[in-house]
Amino acid sequence: MSMAPLRRSARWLAAAALVLLVGTPGVAGAADPKIDPNAPTPTTPHPGGPPEGRSPDGTVVGGDALGERGFALPEDGPALPTDITARGWLVADLDSGDVLAARDPHGRYYPASTLKTLTLLTLHDELDPAAVVTGALEDASVDGTKVGIVEGGKYPALLLFQALMMSSGNDAASALARAAGGLEPTLELMNATASQLQAYDTLAGTPSGLDVVGQSSSPYDLALFMRQIVEDPALLSIMQTPTAVMPAVPPRYPAYQIQNQNRMLTSYPGMLAGKNGFTDAARYTYVGAAEQHGRRLVVSLMLGEQAPIPMVEQATRLLDWGFALPAGTPPVGELVEPRPPGVPPPTPRSTQPQSSTSGGAAQAVAAAGGAAGQTSTAPSPLLLVGLGLSSALVVMVLVRGRRRRH
Repeated sequence: MSMAPLRRSARWLAAAALVLLVGTPGVAGAADPKIDPNAPTPTTPHPGGPPEGRSPDGTVVGGDALGERGFALPEDGPALPTDITARGWLVADLDSGDVLAARDPHGRYYPASTLKTLTLLTLHDELDPAAVVTGALEDASVDGTKVGIVEGGKYPALLLFQALMMSSGNDAASALARAAGGLEPTLELMNATASQLQAYDTLAGTPSGLDVVGQSSSPYDLALFMRQIVEDPALLSIMQTPTAVMPAVPPRYPAYQIQNQNRMLTSYPGMLAGKNGFTDAARYTYVGAAEQHGRRLVVSLMLGEQAPIPMVEQATRLLDWGFALPAGTPPVGELVEPRPPGVPPPTPRSTQPQSSTSGGAAQAVAAAGGAAGQTSTAPSPLLLVGLGLSSALVVMVLVRGRRRRH
């Protein structure tokens, strides 16, 4: 008997077993009804970092209910507002830290210019607001939205912070990063600030929020950043500045005025601060805070669209929903407090497999599950079928080989 059919059968069975064991590429989570398989894929998880929504020790930041990719809603709460297109969003009480409702709050998405809230938090204490920064060609050449910094211009750091938040100037972000020692030191400081705030979904790759592979944040983390800004009078003053003047750079460039682009600052009652963002990959993002009747709320939205209603209207509806929520409604989670200064992050949880099963194949399966951050130790039906096909393949090879020798 020819061995060609055996080889073809072996290759087919091996391929089928591999598909069942590993899974088909690109459809992770598609079977979960809470996840839209057609939604744009969030940014790549942090290499070597904790799974989405978890601290390094494996606990879900803010409570287990916030670890879901779908909705986290209060029981018997009022209906959610309609036409919210954001793939991930969160509404929380700034004072109590109670998370009132959320959708995929720890999903990791490209943040676009909402990441500038972290840049502000990080660099404001690093630079003297009165220090003068000289514009450079690399600032003027940066991609995306610019406030108009020119090479050789003289700009106080405070004005650059205002330009960063009011007009979302990527050139202002570049100038501030240079003043703070350069791009790499700035990113190290930003990521250290995120870690201290327990914003473990955030990995900064640019000070401006321009898309780079691996950069991410989450609706939960954006809420943590805005909470810190609102608590700092100096930072809140920057966010609330209505207009500022960019200085002249003679002889070619006259002085001109810039305006605050947060439209909700004047259109929404009690608006405290807000920052919008947009890139082709991130789509539309927004984070803002407002106060009404002695209560302060934060709202964050990521991976949204401007239709059927604009993002600012989506933020308005979510804030209105939160302010109308009856007092005493149990929260679905909490905004955590920053780690105290000098306290290191939690110790990463070991992912070494437990030797509770017998057989090398079972231990290999357990190791693969641990490396992927899975919490269930029971093998899935597809996994069992895959193992069965693998075993059948071995038996077939042995039997066919013995028959051929006889």
